[in-house]
Amino acid sequence: MINPSKQTRFSRWTMLGMSLTLTAGMLSACSGGNDPSGAETSVLRIGVLYGGSDNEPYFRQQYTDMFEFQYPNVAFEIVGAINYDNQRFTQSSEPGKPADQPDPYVEMKKLMEGQNPVDVVVIDYNLLRRFTQDNLLKPLDPLIAKDKFDLSDYVPTVIEGIKAAGDNSIYALTPTFTSSALYYNKKLFADKGVEPPTDKMSWNDVFAKARQVANGEGVDRTFGFSFNRWNSDGFNDVQNYSTALQLRTWDDKGEKMLVNSDQWAEVFDTVSGLYKEKIVPDQEFINQMYEKIAQGGGNDPFYGDLFVQGKVAMMISESYYVSELKKFSDNAASIKDFEMVDWDVVTVPTHPTNVDSGGNINLSQLMAINTKAQNPDGAWDFIKFSNSRDWAKLKSRSNYELVARKEFLKPVGGMTYNIDAFTLLKPLPPSSVNEEAIYREKPGIWEARQIGYEMFQKVIDGTMETKAALAEWETRGNAILAGKSEMGEGGGVGIPRPLDDVKVEATVEEAVVAE
Repeated sequence: MINPSKQTRFSRWTMLGMSLTLTAGMLSACSGGNDPSGAETSVLRIGVLYGGSDNEPYFRQQYTDMFEFQYPNVAFEIVGAINYDNQRFTQSSEPGKPADQPDPYVEMKKLMEGQNPVDVVVIDYNLLRRFTQDNLLKPLDPLIAKDKFDLSDYVPTVIEGIKAAGDNSIYALTPTFTSSALYYNKKLFADKGVEPPTDKMSWNDVFAKARQVANGEGVDRTFGFSFNRWNSDGFNDVQNYSTALQLRTWDDKGEKMLVNSDQWAEVFDTVSGLYKEKIVPDQEFINQMYEKIAQGGGNDPFYGDLFVQGKVAMMISESYYVSELKKFSDNAASIKDFEMVDWDVVTVPTHPTNVDSGGNINLSQLMAINTKAQNPDGAWDFIKFSNSRDWAKLKSRSNYELVARKEFLKPVGGMTYNIDAFTLLKPLPPSSVNEEAIYREKPGIWEARQIGYEMFQKVIDGTMETKAALAEWETRGNAILAGKSEMGEGGGVGIPRPLDDVKVEATVEEAVVAE
């Protein structure tokens, strides 16, 4: 009799062998007739933004292992522009101040222009435009045309976003992406006789619907809208809303506050109004809810997720939240007094001046060819392989990321929902190419933002008018930007991260592990 644990391991290795055999057959078509396996051993150097003991094995598992299996004469060198391990353990030489943060753009540029330049670079979307403007990337359009590499089924979110960052040219491709959508509760809208939301609705129209479906009092209250899955303070919602409207907190140099404006006043008034009218859940409701749970001697299997409990009619969340909803549905019978929410999705709200863009769309694995690549042909072969139909078919099983080819972009677990909601909108262009550099070079700039939290609380409490609050935020913020910290010695280092951010990251990590 086989030991159960050994039998499990045997089964896994047997299945892995079968999978690799099948994979080899499927991927043989990716080379377009060219067979690098018969050539001499070549080296392909890939530059990634962050390297380290954990990052490299993960990248190899996700992107290069299959290629090496198919083409054993190709060896990969994965080079990190910034070593995450070094950043994690390096201490500042000055007490009370954070360690210096390297510039990802500068460090990646070193890998691209050094004596042994990398061939492929893998970068984030917010850096793509800067790299293209500085002529560091090879245009892919001629290579795509030459090899007749079909991109017709790439989702608009991906291909149009890439073109927007390259002046309508393609300088990079990404096989996967994540996106956000507006989740809504069908039953709550039907019960109130209100038409549910639709794709590309404006923010104001969504807020109007939220007011129509909000209902009830106290712990029995049903809210119309939530800016995210986790309960957070009002100022976090202010930041989410202002980012969606592409408002700036300070100028390109981080030297002058830009918050004392009519646009920022509209943001403060809108979000504070949602709280005052109890259209969005607040901390008082959360406290009441957990007090009721404690009195009943139970626990909360949803970890504060109000949407799945039917307490929020509309909520913005990421594409991988679908897998969480599938998990809740599969286990509904095991949860006492729980009825699974009947839901669907539409695109996140948009601004009337730009109805085709919006949302938290993440193109984090953009693959491009260095203009100084030593092995440009090999670089293009790898990018083609990683963005091929066969690769997309294999990766479409992921519960975390979405594949860029629409042919294999299917609803999770056979469910039925408007999956196009995640693909219709283009990414919002970065409001400033210098924003990341400002945070790195001026870590104390968080203190200037924190003044906004204080001012917004006063607006909600009714102790200060919006215009006066923004004027004070501007004045005090400008002083902080000029180096006059309000926190005394060691001030301006930063502020603690909100609990909701920690929860979101934990969910992401769980999703990656589950994959």
